[in-house]
Amino acid sequence: MDSVSASSNPWVEGLTIPQVLAATVERYGAHDALVFPHRDARMSYVEFGAAVAACARGLLAAGIDKGDHVAIWATNVPEWVILQFATAEIGAVLVTINPAYRPFELRYVLKQSDAKALFLVDRFKSSDYFAMLAEVCPELALSQPGALRAAEYPRLQTVVAIQGEAPAGTWSWQQFLDRGAAIGADRLAAQRAQLHCGEPINIQYTSGTTGFPKAATLSHRNLLLNACYVGMMQGIGPDDRMCIPVPFYHCFGCVLGTLCAAVHGAAMIIPAESFQSTATLDAIEKERATVLYGVPTMFIAQLEDPTFAGRDLRSLRTGIMSGSPCPIEIMRQVIDRMGASELTICYGQTEASPVITQTLRSDPIENRVETVGRPLPGVEVKLVDPGTGATLGDNQQGELCTRGHVVMLGYYQNPEATQAAIDSDGWLHTGDLALRLPNGCYRITGRIKDLVIRGGENIYPREVEEFLFRHPAIEQASVVGVPDLKFGEELCAWIKLKRGAQLSEDEVRAYCKQSLAHFKVPRYVRFVEEFPQTVTGKIQKFKIRELMIDDLKLVERETA
Repeated sequence: MDSVSASSNPWVEGLTIPQVLAATVERYGAHDALVFPHRDARMSYVEFGAAVAACARGLLAAGIDKGDHVAIWATNVPEWVILQFATAEIGAVLVTINPAYRPFELRYVLKQSDAKALFLVDRFKSSDYFAMLAEVCPELALSQPGALRAAEYPRLQTVVAIQGEAPAGTWSWQQFLDRGAAIGADRLAAQRAQLHCGEPINIQYTSGTTGFPKAATLSHRNLLLNACYVGMMQGIGPDDRMCIPVPFYHCFGCVLGTLCAAVHGAAMIIPAESFQSTATLDAIEKERATVLYGVPTMFIAQLEDPTFAGRDLRSLRTGIMSGSPCPIEIMRQVIDRMGASELTICYGQTEASPVITQTLRSDPIENRVETVGRPLPGVEVKLVDPGTGATLGDNQQGELCTRGHVVMLGYYQNPEATQAAIDSDGWLHTGDLALRLPNGCYRITGRIKDLVIRGGENIYPREVEEFLFRHPAIEQASVVGVPDLKFGEELCAWIKLKRGAQLSEDEVRAYCKQSLAHFKVPRYVRFVEEFPQTVTGKIQKFKIRELMIDDLKLVERETA
């Protein structure tokens, strides 16, 4: 099946995530469900279903109920996937936290999400998650497990250490599971029976132009239909083996990856806790992966990996490249050298569950790099004039708006932002500029606002600017994206210091690294006395960008 008919009725329509998982376990129970080659860990769908049920009982024993918010702050570990499906089993809302977040960002998310429980790993690389949590929640060390009382987080009661020695005030993962043994099967079945597909099941944070992340709230139906259609567009079935090196905290990993696999009965193959090119190639080769996901920089890293030569990657067939424009030469190499001849391109955003449009497996290569394909079945797309709101025709640039099953329920605890994003007729305004070609495919041409996409990570400069303003030596700051051949874009900060103040470029970066995720730290820092401005005093960011491109001799990455 190359394309999916708009009239097709996907089998997941009207179902909840636990109903879908139960059906997949029944149909494909002996098939591989979850494979972590670097850990020599493997679960069949029957085993995975049992692990999910055990985790769900642990949640109930911890006092987590339908509608409660459960946060997870972890890398790509097995427990992440188990918890994703277990929260859905009882109707709890999974709050996904970026593992790159620092204490400044963790504090905001824990407060804003009203999380009742937090699951986290101990450490990864240079990040000590337990230490960062202790910094923002010192009451934890003085509390009993499951009975946290923190003034700043009035709803947070339970903290579970997924791995490592559980610190004071927390349960270990095994202790958490053991407590659930007292919950009977009838109780869990009754919990599942009260769920509805239109209810919220996931909160994902997406950076906002106000400087703080916004909590996009998504339902069972949002996620299941997206996972189902995106998998159908790739022709995924129960014999497929999906290599998922993209992070779980993002829709790419936990909707197009894990949930898509469960919908279609495919195996989930997880190469490492975070992306590593050699580990990904090892996983493809060892596990005979047929599907591969990634942003362009991930595919580039694999193609340039010193172990690439001589690899047997003939099992690869399809997958998704998304997150930023795909250079045509990279697409050619992925097809010719990696064998993923049916690789597709997706476009969307977290607020759209996340995919709005996708290319066909049979599209010519030019179509797969010059456009982002056509809308998914059941999804409407229109382009409007950003100034007048008038609907535009082919070859006219306008803001891309979408309506249908992809549109989020709204931003949690932020009705003003929700109203600004979704109009009274149900259209989600993406903020992206696009053209529709006569063949029905869309081409993304720019962004109305200042969104910077670095290696697939969305960064809103306002968030970084507001953090820079906190520094006592900084009077004014303006952050823009500039071209980068590897990551697509990099951040550049123009800074005006207060009179008499002194600050070096390295000190600015070190200040940012203390509290911001690594991808939000500006690569380029310039100290200036003035900014290019309009007659009304508004900083002209496009001029800053042009000046930096000229000064640094930067070039745009080729996309066609």
